[in-house]
Amino acid sequence: MQSRSLSRELALLVLGQCPERVDHPPDLSLDTLLQKALDSLMQHWTEVLDCCAGDLEKAQQHLLESELKDGPSSDQGSVRASLQSSLTGAEQVLNGLSASLELPRLLALSNQDQVRREAMQRVTLVLKKRKAIDQLLDGVMEGWRLTRLPRIDRDILRLAVIDLSELNTPAAVACNEAVELAHRFSDEQGRKMINGVLRRLQNAPSLVLS
Repeated sequence: MQSRSLSRELALLVLGQCPERVDHPPDLSLDTLLQKALDSLMQHWTEVLDCCAGDLEKAQQHLLESELKDGPSSDQGSVRASLQSSLTGAEQVLNGLSASLELPRLLALSNQDQVRREAMQRVTLVLKKRKAIDQLLDGVMEGWRLTRLPRIDRDILRLAVIDLSELNTPAAVACNEAVELAHRFSDEQGRKMINGVLRRLQNAPSLVLS
């Protein structure tokens, strides 16, 4: 079971390096793809931290402005909103950094034939059947489109569909694994969306992909 969890995580990171609309993995080594994934993640977390810093500056500015006014001020609501936004972003960065720190272990374990083989099998299936997967997911999104989700969230859901439809993974296991990936790589909004889609996906009348 542990090897399958690792293969899912490896597959998720590799998928992030595959351009949309391609039906096969890039002609690069797994180590190279994972290193590119780490670089992308670090850039993303840096951007999120920059946004956190901006929110803290806004909160400080609102506090200074409120001190110049007499009595309660609506600025307090702005301060709370800015602080909440900064804390949410910081939580996302901490979760992401925790996942990124696991990459050296994944790189080492990717030398294990089983983990490497299962990861690339998942990647290949997602890329080959992505059109059918996306149509299935759009059908259970209830007013949303899959393309509106961040790439990482789309790929988490795509891997869950492959588990359920192609690899005969028990629904509870497939969904738990997807939720775990969401906790490691997505934000609160993404986690809620993924949970909702997974619940509806389990009740879908057919998970057969063409």
